[in-house]
Amino acid sequence: MKEGNKEKNFNVKLSMKEKISYAGGDTACNIVFAMTSTLLTLFYTDYIGVNPATIGMVMLISRVFDGGSDVIMGIITEHTHSKYGKARPWVLWMAVPYAVSGILLFTIPAGASQMVKTIYIFVTYNLVTTIIYTALNLPYGTLASLMTRDQNERAVTNVLRMSLSPIGRILATSCMLPLVSFFGNDQRAWVITSAIFCILAMILLFICFFNTEERVHIEAADQMEVPVKDGLLALVHNKYWFMSLALWGILSIYSTVIGVDLAYYCKYILGNQNYTSLIYGAEQAVMIVGILILPALIPRFGKRNLALSGSLLVIAAQLLFLINPYSYPLAIVSSGLKGLGEAPLFGVIFSFIADSVEYGQWKTHIRQEGMIFSAASVGSKLGSGLSSAAVGGILAAAGYVSSSSGATTQAQSAINAISGIYIFAPVVIWGVAVIVLLFYKLDKMYPDIMKELEEREARGEL
Repeated sequence: MKEGNKEKNFNVKLSMKEKISYAGGDTACNIVFAMTSTLLTLFYTDYIGVNPATIGMVMLISRVFDGGSDVIMGIITEHTHSKYGKARPWVLWMAVPYAVSGILLFTIPAGASQMVKTIYIFVTYNLVTTIIYTALNLPYGTLASLMTRDQNERAVTNVLRMSLSPIGRILATSCMLPLVSFFGNDQRAWVITSAIFCILAMILLFICFFNTEERVHIEAADQMEVPVKDGLLALVHNKYWFMSLALWGILSIYSTVIGVDLAYYCKYILGNQNYTSLIYGAEQAVMIVGILILPALIPRFGKRNLALSGSLLVIAAQLLFLINPYSYPLAIVSSGLKGLGEAPLFGVIFSFIADSVEYGQWKTHIRQEGMIFSAASVGSKLGSGLSSAAVGGILAAAGYVSSSSGATTQAQSAINAISGIYIFAPVVIWGVAVIVLLFYKLDKMYPDIMKELEEREARGEL
């Protein structure tokens, strides 16, 4: 390869230390993400006494802002130039603000009026999700495509990322409620618990920054200034970016809907709020195991085929739960099977996005890692916001009453809404994933695309 293009570094093999350090960054990202997309609604309704419809509307409006901030952050990332690179420095710059803002989510003035509480929730929720999480997570995701261009190395790195990613969700979703109970089961307990998790996240982000390196620098791309309009038009012509956006959004919708509704389902249907930790933990633990075996399966079956088969397994596992939706043991079994089915798509989603970078360069002669990762995350952010708002709106319309003032007997309509969401939403959500994956053909095209790109870049072209 040509020295001037620095291509000798493109296909570097990454050390296990670098891969794990990078993967730990997603554990950190998912600690606060899980708190905002799952248990935060329960905290707002049952500990602070805010109406679920109000929370849903705040989250929906915030996600609209959040989607716009993703595109802006993609542009900022593309134009960042520092001695650490263009994506990696943001992991360092955002580590401390990320931890502090995560704690602020739970410091709502308890005795304030509903209006003051709503304003505080809106400001802090947007500070975390729209600004800080966006400025951290999008460059972090872009970093994987800049560490190496070797498809197998990148796939293994992203698989490790997604195997450690659920640990952040497990810590937040499975361990938070027991710790809140341990510290007194009040607002102060939530603040203490969130501080523990946020400090841990900050440490993991520092480890990620200090043990990773940006290596992929394509001279023709570095010298090209792509106008924002042209960059957006290039996205429109990248069908595999659209599919990646849709699949990331589907994963976000599923995680949010089940994460939010599961606590209510365990509390009011299964009769024990602490079942939330065990059911969610079973799903996530099996998913981690499933993701870890993906590197051995991907070369033989392909990313798309594994993701499609897994999606069908999730649907089958959820239908199994219909045998007795009031059974806690069956809920554990069903969740474990769903975790196994979710593993392939969760494990390869960021490889799908990274592959769409190469497809976009091949198709449009424009390379835009930051823009592609940031714009794809719009699907995730809007999916999470819309689903949070939908769950909150459905519960409010069904007559859900906050239990912040003590034990509350819910109306049968509210019980039916909680049950219906948990039982039927996964079938619909993963059914859409199956449809999208049936049209995904990039795995077969990728080797020929990379061969042509190497020939172009050897001539100094994109």
